[in-house]
Amino acid sequence: MRILLVCLGNICRSPTAEAAIREALAEAGLEQSIEVDSAGTGTWHLGEPPDPRMAAAAAEAGLDLSGRARQVSVDDFAEFDLILVMDRSNLEDVRGLAPDMRARERVRLFRTFEDGADGDEVPDPYYGGTGGFERVVEITRRGAQGLVDWIRAGGLERAADRVG
Repeated sequence: MRILLVCLGNICRSPTAEAAIREALAEAGLEQSIEVDSAGTGTWHLGEPPDPRMAAAAAEAGLDLSGRARQVSVDDFAEFDLILVMDRSNLEDVRGLAPDMRARERVRLFRTFEDGADGDEVPDPYYGGTGGFERVVEITRRGAQGLVDWIRAGGLERAADRVG
């Protein structure tokens, strides 16, 4: 199984969610059976490492952001079983790339997996202060745990069967 995380530039939210999910999968003993990657809808930061402020907040929490930004593409629909986006704009953009309705159904908001979420979007910390980056770490960790709980309950298999 493969999961893709998507935000705008692939330098803050989606790489942090990717790292948080990798951590939660490892803690659950599922890291060998599920692959995780991230991408962005925009082209501004292609090939760049994560934003240093995001990387610092993640490192402080024990998460490693070591990837490079890439852009989501229509080919990702053939490669990934589930595509999780950080906000409604990402949802619209990624669903707009989907080759068909079944592929569109595999695109969901990341925070739908977070128990007790105070909203449905992961806020973009790019133009804010340190607290925004720390909040992204907290949100993505909670969402990652909720996602792993859903996977353990058979959610990913049911979703793949329904749309695949």
